[in-house]
Amino acid sequence: MEKLKYEPLFETKKGKGRILYRLFATSLFCGIILIWIYRLCNIPNSGENGRYVWIGMLGAELWFSFYWFLTQSVRWNRIYRHTFRDRLLMRYENELPRVDVFVCTADPAIEPPIMVINTVLSVLAYNYPPEKLSVYLSDDAGSELTFYALLEASRFAKHWLPYCKKFNVEPRSPAAYFASLSVSDQSDADFSEMKRLYEEMANKIDVVCKAGIVSDQAKLEYKGFSKWNSYSSKKNHAAILQILNDSRDEETKDIDGVRLPTLVYVAREKHPEHFHNFKAGAMNALLRVSSEISNAPVILNVDCDMYSNNSNAIQDALCFFMDEERSREIAFVQFPQSFGNATKNEVYGSLRVIDEVEFHGADGYGGPLYTGTGCFHRRDTLYGREYSTEARIDLKRACPEKMEENVHELEERLERLASSTYDQNTQWGNEIGLKYGCPVEDVLTGLTIKCKGWKSVYYRPERNAFVGVTATTLDQILVQHKRWSEGDLMILFSKYSPVWYGLGKLNPGLVLGYLIYCLWSPNCWATLYYSIIPSFCLLKGIPLFPQVSSKWFLPFAYVIIAELIYSFAEFLWSGGTILGWWNEQRIWLYKRTSSYMFAFLDTMLKLFGSSNTTFIVTPKVTNDDVLLRYKQGKMEFGSASPMLTILSILAMINLFCLMGLVKKLIFTRELGLEYIFETMALQILLCGILVFVNLPLYNALFFRQDTGKIPSSTAFQSVAFALSVCTCIAYM
Repeated sequence: MEKLKYEPLFETKKGKGRILYRLFATSLFCGIILIWIYRLCNIPNSGENGRYVWIGMLGAELWFSFYWFLTQSVRWNRIYRHTFRDRLLMRYENELPRVDVFVCTADPAIEPPIMVINTVLSVLAYNYPPEKLSVYLSDDAGSELTFYALLEASRFAKHWLPYCKKFNVEPRSPAAYFASLSVSDQSDADFSEMKRLYEEMANKIDVVCKAGIVSDQAKLEYKGFSKWNSYSSKKNHAAILQILNDSRDEETKDIDGVRLPTLVYVAREKHPEHFHNFKAGAMNALLRVSSEISNAPVILNVDCDMYSNNSNAIQDALCFFMDEERSREIAFVQFPQSFGNATKNEVYGSLRVIDEVEFHGADGYGGPLYTGTGCFHRRDTLYGREYSTEARIDLKRACPEKMEENVHELEERLERLASSTYDQNTQWGNEIGLKYGCPVEDVLTGLTIKCKGWKSVYYRPERNAFVGVTATTLDQILVQHKRWSEGDLMILFSKYSPVWYGLGKLNPGLVLGYLIYCLWSPNCWATLYYSIIPSFCLLKGIPLFPQVSSKWFLPFAYVIIAELIYSFAEFLWSGGTILGWWNEQRIWLYKRTSSYMFAFLDTMLKLFGSSNTTFIVTPKVTNDDVLLRYKQGKMEFGSASPMLTILSILAMINLFCLMGLVKKLIFTRELGLEYIFETMALQILLCGILVFVNLPLYNALFFRQDTGKIPSSTAFQSVAFALSVCTCIAYM
């Protein structure tokens, strides 16, 4: 019999323009070397004015050069992938593996239950055999509000899933689907009935959430509410496990008589005296519980605000796991994060360059980071399995047999797997499951998996696989980046550092790729230096850059212009806008001078035992006024914080320094105009850009009257401090 021709389930293509980019990067590097030579050859002699300032400029520029070199590692070898779902179904339609989906939520106050169940419904409705799909919701708050919402969703799913399949609905989050349709698309009778059922469910959930308690009548309708008592709270509650749908039960069907996917609610036990390890602890509890119910060889985890936007995402992921020749070393498939509430010009920046450029580059060296959501895993790799060329992971393993015990007995037995002490004195959180002790447990876990010989894949389908909610205030985005950069720096100093733990186990290009994120927070010091010292020297009349007529001016001009043009072109190529790029530069500055600084300091305190690891969940609730300003592209400064105070002080320092120069030029005429622009053109440009980029902040300091302005106390402190410092510098 003739052997069938092998047809791959996915293909890989190299990014275009790589040679041209390498030539550009090489020329830029030559310019950087010339800047180093200029700095080294022109250091003021001992005792001369500005010697230590000059050395500081050299140090800052060396750091910027080193970090720029790291960022090139993920731009030199970009690859792009494409899947063949038709080949997958032709070959394995009746042998597709089971898939478990983990959805995690932490607090109904900042992650509304209606949002959570829209995510759950979207993954329940995947275009996948329902008997092979199981969805687990981890509710770390143990909230009866979230459980009530899930219970209502399980009933609505009996109508929603058949509707999605009948009309091939996209997206399959009800809220997103109904919001995406125009009025002309809403005349169909089936549509009207489905929308009525959804609004009825949403109204019930809204009433319960506003009341803050489930009514006694609703509790009587379902026995599962007996698990809650008057002493239950977000930080202190017993383990609760409820199997709402069991696909192994032939009676669990939708209105068309088709089996429903398994749906399980899990609230792991929490006690104040036991550390719960945040999201990593919740994920590990789901790993244990799911192994006794469905034990699927493939696991998808999503955040509760990240609904499925592509019903074929599972099939796309399986193309990478089930290719006969190239799949055995792939541990996880990471999809990009997209945000449905992002504005056109992304006032708080975006992840688009990371998603569109850097992760494709990391994929060329063995795969991107695991980012904690929108990621498909092999279960065995999460259990700590080492990669072996001889061993194959069987994706068609059998489901655990249904025991003689009834559902209630099964729930009681499995609750011990979610107890607060189960993983104490075990390898859970160390060699098994997600790693403990780091704010970015996802990145750390992905790193250790790769160091065991595995690779990952980055895949961006034409239709976004997942769509979530991004931050809508400056404070939220700064706090979020503080946690990310703090966790990444902790990884660098841990035993799992990509530098020493990954050396010899990871591709050198991937090690450099990890360092880009591990060194986010140390960027603060060079950026702070460049944001303050040249402006102070401008005020004092001390030049720090070559004169315009000097030949040494050319490498500075080339590096500045070339890097800005490339950054601008890269951002536009990634799908951004001109104003979006400018907003990105502003947020780049704000993160580096506030979030990253506090992240660095907190990490140092943790290393010396003076601080503990914390995990702050970004709120997904925004009031109407804030949301309106966000849609209008206005920055929300609102709440007072140390980070906002730092930003305000830096903005005012640069404004006062520029005003001081103008005073000397126009009013006192202490300095000649021609002399100033000849000797300090680059300093004037730098200070001017720093002032211009802070225009929204000045507006919030002095002119805005809405609640999004900078608080008066912060405004007074920043103006007074900056004025005092600039006055002292001017008269020193």
